[in-house]
Amino acid sequence: MQVSHFVGTLFAMVGFIAAALAATHALLYKRRPQSAFGWIAVCFSVPLAGALLYYLFGINRVETRARKLLTAYPEPHCPTEYVGTPPPQLATLAQIGSAVTDWPLTAGNRIELFHDAEQTFSAMIAAIENAERYVYLATYIFDGGPVGQRFATALVAAAERGVDVRVLIDGVGELYSLPPVRALLRGTRVRLARFLPPRVWPPSVSINLRNHRKSLVVDGREAFTGGINIRDRYLSAPTDERIVDLHARIVGPVIAQIETVFVRDWQFATGESAKAAPVPPPPHGAALCRAVTDGPEGEFDRLTTLLIGAIGSARHRIAIMTPYFLPPRELIAPLQAAALAELDVAIILPARNNLPYIHRATRHMLWELLEHGVQLYYQPGPFVHSKLFYCDDYYAQIGSANLDARSLRLNFEMNLEIYDRDVVTALERHFETVRARSTPITLVGVDGRALGTKLLDGAAWLFSPYL
Repeated sequence: MQVSHFVGTLFAMVGFIAAALAATHALLYKRRPQSAFGWIAVCFSVPLAGALLYYLFGINRVETRARKLLTAYPEPHCPTEYVGTPPPQLATLAQIGSAVTDWPLTAGNRIELFHDAEQTFSAMIAAIENAERYVYLATYIFDGGPVGQRFATALVAAAERGVDVRVLIDGVGELYSLPPVRALLRGTRVRLARFLPPRVWPPSVSINLRNHRKSLVVDGREAFTGGINIRDRYLSAPTDERIVDLHARIVGPVIAQIETVFVRDWQFATGESAKAAPVPPPPHGAALCRAVTDGPEGEFDRLTTLLIGAIGSARHRIAIMTPYFLPPRELIAPLQAAALAELDVAIILPARNNLPYIHRATRHMLWELLEHGVQLYYQPGPFVHSKLFYCDDYYAQIGSANLDARSLRLNFEMNLEIYDRDVVTALERHFETVRARSTPITLVGVDGRALGTKLLDGAAWLFSPYL
């Protein structure tokens, strides 16, 4: 009896200590009080089991793993000779960008927007064909079909004439194409690297750390970035399966920042350095630009912070187009406030999403925006993968990031900040054209869903932090 009493007491003490340690960790490191309180309650309700659950599922290993991986490599030098001054009404927003990125706003850039995939691919391939020194290409998906073969031919030809050609593909993104595109480049002079490819053994612990950035830099004088992947579905798929996207060609000093992002990612993926231009290209236009990277290794939620700042700086209009819309609470409140202040706040989403569960999860939370006056629309097919944000007349963001937890907390993303009236005018013209043919989403329609639909939408929404 005494032995069993001693064992029981020891077991209780160990359980209490484990619960106290886990609860202390939750109290110190959880960002939200609801999350911290929930884990503390679990830990003390079932001490040993609760502590074990917290150890397995409550600790943010994604962020910890990302910081260990990427901070092991020094930040490449990025030349910053051409610094721009934003319009006075955007000086505070520009300062936020400088603070969270440690990069200046560069002056003298020219931006050419593409909404047509064939024009985008043709311009990118032409740039590769004209390369003289190096080609740096990063993409999430690189199909091995006809479009991928066109790119592979241009890349191999450039490498054969002595150009330093490096291609970085995400380790999970490459699985969208089977056989993978590396079969097209095997045995050539093109240097191909994969970003954290998944492993069966030892099992991958970084499966969620995906490089979603898309960029092409040629000779440090021309760059492309945006949301487009190298896929056949942009061109040859039936209308209901085709993808439409937004991409941009950039000439000017901000290329040095885009190139620095690739150099760092390449160094991480391969352990090797890549050369970058010692000085940025000279000014070629009037746009002020800055590259904004985001990922789980950062000290700030850079894109979320910048978007909050931009929404707060708006005086007339805010426009968002995104394929995946599951914004964090920090973004919902300023959008609601802007609409209540009678700004034109409009968000365009795809009527038919390629990921139905995200469509359901999004639909579950739209009422919060609708009841505060945010205007929401479903645009008809084909599926639009474009990501754009602009406010008023001078500020815009385009790039790879969606407005969901995966992009804003898990993926490695890159957007381009643009301070330029001509670019914003072009984006506004496109946005308003799409809005005119889109269907408004109403609060009556959202509330009128069948009970079964609401339950399915709510169930999908429960998993929104992981979608």
